[in-house]
Amino acid sequence: MMVRDLEWLVTVAELEHVTDAAAVLGVPQPTLSRAIARVEAELGTRVFERVPTGVRLTPTGELAIAAARDIADRHDQLVDDVATLLDPDAGVVRLAFLDSMAGLLVPRLLRDFHQVAPRVRLVLRQEPSREIVDDLTTGAADLAITTRQDGLGWAPLLDEREVLVVPAGHRLSGRKRVALRELAEEEMVMIPPGFGFRQLTDDLLRTAGITPPISFESQDLATIEGLVAAGLGVAIVPEHLAGASGTVGITLEGASVRRSIGLVWRTDRDLSPAAARFRDFASRP
Repeated sequence: MMVRDLEWLVTVAELEHVTDAAAVLGVPQPTLSRAIARVEAELGTRVFERVPTGVRLTPTGELAIAAARDIADRHDQLVDDVATLLDPDAGVVRLAFLDSMAGLLVPRLLRDFHQVAPRVRLVLRQEPSREIVDDLTTGAADLAITTRQDGLGWAPLLDEREVLVVPAGHRLSGRKRVALRELAEEEMVMIPPGFGFRQLTDDLLRTAGITPPISFESQDLATIEGLVAAGLGVAIVPEHLAGASGTVGITLEGASVRRSIGLVWRTDRDLSPAAARFRDFASRP
């Protein structure tokens, strides 16, 4: 079977529909169907079963797709690594970054780097911190913009203050400062469990000895700020998001409400020339 066939299978598995996958891939549906049949014949088992809404993975298919993703990722990494070795100035940098940095630090940093290294290609992965660490471990990412991580290289980029945001007209909206304990009865909009920013918020609330009710959860901090503006609760967010949708930002007192964001990388192996160049550029004084 060909790597291309495996990549196509992954797309079908993600969309759960052969016709839709063919449209996304830009190939005729019969061509895609033959590729599926080719892989299933070589494996000696069905990867997909038809359902009224399209297709879904069989139990064996789940194993096959997991392996297909791994093979496709390894193939892409091999192509990128070879390109880097052949032409370091036009190499590839695989950069993972926190969702909360998507609208602030990352665009500015990429713009500035592109001006000095226009032939270096950056492959971006926007994800929570736990996935970032996994990607660095497996080599799916060369560098990452996240909080400091044990055992990884570190170059600070941003010291970020967290604030409380409330809707306009909220009982606290006229305040300049508020203590965390005052939020004990407030409904809060939060990042879901498992994200680094949720852990930071939970630690702040635990330190204050409170467990406020949670009204909504969203993986996107900008969405959280918008939900607060709509009157669906209050939230703790990075200061740069306060007021984006009409919320009111209020300084929190009585706790450490800052987090450091920086560039991290594995120190047990050498970075590619392109990745090292990006690291040195981003961490310059």
